[in-house]
Amino acid sequence: MTSSTSPASLPASLERVVQRFQRVSDPKQKYELLLWFAKRMKEFPEAEKLSEYKVPGCASQVYVVASLQDGKLLYEGDSDSQLTKGLLAALVEGLNGLTPVDVIQLQPDFIQATGLAVSLTPSRTNGFRNMFQTMQRRAIALIDEAT
Repeated sequence: MTSSTSPASLPASLERVVQRFQRVSDPKQKYELLLWFAKRMKEFPEAEKLSEYKVPGCASQVYVVASLQDGKLLYEGDSDSQLTKGLLAALVEGLNGLTPVDVIQLQPDFIQATGLAVSLTPSRTNGFRNMFQTMQRRAIALIDEAT
């Protein structure tokens, strides 16, 4: 693990995603890993592609919805770009099953720890951060709905 993020600071599911990217040093292989994540995404209904689910600040069309199942988050989403969909899929895999409080307390420095910033354009790196922040906002909204 890099010194910027200690293993104890990340939930196990997100830690696994970060480590998977850290094991790949070649930028082309990181892209291939993103495409692999994209292919694993569950089908997202066209009816859910609504403006209120759109991630702001992304060059691609990205949609994220969040729900709670037994107090744990379940994220779903889609993007019109396979690379962006891969970024979203990595976040979904790393954040699904956590509590809203777990997600809200996460710092975005794990994004740097993946090493993807070196491979991605500044626009995509910014989009990745925007997706994460949107997922945090959805977690906050779910807490607000529950209280």
